[in-house]
Amino acid sequence: MHADWQTLYRNHLQVLQARADAALERASLDHLVVPSGTLHYQVFDDRDYPYAVNPQFKAWVPLTRNPGSWLVHTPGSRPKLVYLQPRDYWHVVPKAPEGHWVPHFDIVVVRTAEEALQHLPGDPSRCAILGEPQSALGAWVPNNPQVVVDYLEYHRAFKTPYEIAMMREATRRGVRGHRAAERAFRAGASEFGIHLAYCQAAGQDSDELPYGNIIALNEHGAVLHYMDRDRVPPNPVRSFLIDAGASHGGYACDITRTYSANPADEFQALVDAMDAAQLGMCASVRNGVDYRQLHLDAHLAIATILREFGLITLSPEAALETGVSSAFFPHGIGHGIGLQVHDVAGFAASDAGGTIDKPEGHPYLRLTRRLEPGMVVTIEPGLYFIDMLLEELRAGPHAASVDWARVDAFRPYGGIRIEDDVACTDGAPVNLTRDEFEIRRD
Repeated sequence: MHADWQTLYRNHLQVLQARADAALERASLDHLVVPSGTLHYQVFDDRDYPYAVNPQFKAWVPLTRNPGSWLVHTPGSRPKLVYLQPRDYWHVVPKAPEGHWVPHFDIVVVRTAEEALQHLPGDPSRCAILGEPQSALGAWVPNNPQVVVDYLEYHRAFKTPYEIAMMREATRRGVRGHRAAERAFRAGASEFGIHLAYCQAAGQDSDELPYGNIIALNEHGAVLHYMDRDRVPPNPVRSFLIDAGASHGGYACDITRTYSANPADEFQALVDAMDAAQLGMCASVRNGVDYRQLHLDAHLAIATILREFGLITLSPEAALETGVSSAFFPHGIGHGIGLQVHDVAGFAASDAGGTIDKPEGHPYLRLTRRLEPGMVVTIEPGLYFIDMLLEELRAGPHAASVDWARVDAFRPYGGIRIEDDVACTDGAPVNLTRDEFEIRRD
C-alpha cells in the first residue's frame, strides 16, 4: 500500500470539491447529492442482481458495497456521508466507516433507507442529484442536470495521484491473477479452471471484478467478448487469450495477454510481433497526441505485421484505406479507464458538452479526445481471425490481397490482443501494467 494515503486522499478530495463547486455554479444550484445506488431485483423473482455502486459516489469514498447510502456536498462545508447500516440478520451488515478517508467527512449512520431523508438538504429543487431512477427516495429523485454531469465526467479523465495509486493497487491484483492464469494454462486447465485460478490469485469473485473475465482457448480468441468458459480443454490446445482485470476501492485495471501453447511456433512469433508493436503504441501516449491518430497508426502497425507474415500483400496505407486492416482489427485501440473500465466522456469536446467525432469507418473507437497529463488510457491492439469478417473480406473486391492459405493456418489460434493501462504525463508515459509485470516475474 502507498505510504501516505491520508495526504493523497486529502488532496484528491480537494480536487473533487473544487470540481463540484464549479459544476454547481454553472447549474446555479446549491448542493451536490449522490446516492450510492440500490439493489435491483430480477423480474418475477426475489433474487437481486449483483449490486453496482454509482460511479459518482465511489469517486468520493472507496465504498463499493453500501447500497442506500448518500453523499452530500455543499460548497464551503465539509462533505457529509449518510451511511446506511441496517439492522439485518439475513445479510452481513456493513461495518462502521473506517479508513484514511473517514476524518474528512461528517458521517451520519442510519438504520433504514428512509432515515436518510432527515439528513439531506432542505430543498431538492436546489440540488444536483446524480444517480439512477431506482435511487429515488421521497422527493429526492435523481435529476442528473446535464451541465453538472458534463462538467464532472469531462474532468474525471484527469486522474489525481490518489487515483493513480488506487489503480496501481488494482493492477497488483490483476497481475497476480494473470500470472496464475498463465500457469494454469500451461498446466492444461480448462477455460473454467483458468478462470477459477485467476479469481483465487486476484482474491476477487466474479461480482467483485470490474468486468467479466474473457478466458479463451484456441479459436475462442476470435470472439471479442467470449464469456462461455468451457469446462473441458480442447484437444489440442493451441493458444490462450485472457482479458481480465481487478478492482481496488472502486478503481479498475484492464489487462490482456495472449500466449501460444508452443513458445517456438509461428503463432508465438506473431504474438511477439504484436507485443513489440503494442509497446511502441504505449510509448506514443504523450501530452497533445490525438487519440484518434493513435488508433489509425495502430492500424498501420498491424497491417505492417500482416504483410510481414504473408497474410496480406497490400501496403499498410492501402490496407487502412480499403478497410482490409479492419477485417483483422475491428475494434478501437482502447479507452479511458478509472472508476469505470470504459470511463466516461471519451468523446467530450469540452466540460460544457459537445462531441468529437470518430474517424470515418471506425465506429467502435471509444475515445476521441486529445491526450493530456493525468489521463489514463488502455492500449489494446488486436489481430484476429474472425470467420464472419473474413468471409465478408473474401467476398469483397480486395480478396486477392489476402493469402487465404496463410489465414487458414492461423484460424485455429483465434486471435491476439495485448492490453496495458498507460498514464499520460508531462513527459514519458507511465505503463502501470508493465511496471507491475516487471515486479512480479514469478
